[in-house]
Amino acid sequence: MPENIKIAGYIDHTLLKPDAVPSQIEKLCEEADEYKFASVCVNPFYVPMCAGRLKGSEVKVCTVCGFPLGATSTGSKVHEARWVIENGADEVDMVINIGALKSSYADFALEDIKAVVDTCHTGEAVCKVIIETSLLTDDEKKKACELVLSAKADFVKTSTGFGPGGATVEDVRLMSGIVKDSGIGVKAAGGIKNYADAMAMIEAGATRIGASAGVKIYNESLRE
Repeated sequence: MPENIKIAGYIDHTLLKPDAVPSQIEKLCEEADEYKFASVCVNPFYVPMCAGRLKGSEVKVCTVCGFPLGATSTGSKVHEARWVIENGADEVDMVINIGALKSSYADFALEDIKAVVDTCHTGEAVCKVIIETSLLTDDEKKKACELVLSAKADFVKTSTGFGPGGATVEDVRLMSGIVKDSGIGVKAAGGIKNYADAMAMIEAGATRIGASAGVKIYNESLRE
C-alpha cells in the first residue's frame, strides 16, 4: 500500500440493512474502533447506541437521512437530521429528491439539500449528499454536483447501495472533477467489496469510502 494512503481513515464502516440487530451494530462499532475507521454508518435508530459505544473514540457516528429514496418532505428530512445530531451523530448522509432533480423542480431539489445542510452545520455536523448516480444521466450527475456546491455541503456521495447500481470509477472521476477545487469531498459507496475496488475509487478522486466490507478491505491492504 502506498505510504500516503491510510486506507482505514477513508472507510465509513457501514451496516444499513433493515434487519440489522443490536449485536451486529455492537460488532460494527468494535471493528471500527479496532481498525480506526473514519466512522460507523448506521440507520438513525442506532445512533444513540453507537454514540454511547464510541464515546471517547476518534471514530465518528455517521447516519442517513431521507434514506433510501429521498422522496420524503423537506420538513421530515430536517427533523430527522436534527434528531440524529441531538442524539450523537457527527455526520449525516442525506438523499436528494431525485425526481425533483430529474424534472423542472431543480430549485426545490436545491432548497431540499440546503435545508438539511444548514441543519447539519448548525449542529456542527458534516453533511454528505447522496445523488444516486445509477438513476441519473451524466448531465444530471453534473447538475446534482452543482446543486451540492450551491448548498455548501461537505461531500457529494454516489449511491445509497439500495438503488439499481453502486459507485463506478467513471462517476467518481466525473464528480471529483466538478467539486474538488471547492474542497468538497467525494464519497464512493455501493458495491465496493475489496481493496482493489477501494483503491480504484480513491485514485479516481474519492476522499471517503462507504463499505460494509471494511475489515476485508483493510486486511487486503496489508498484503499490498
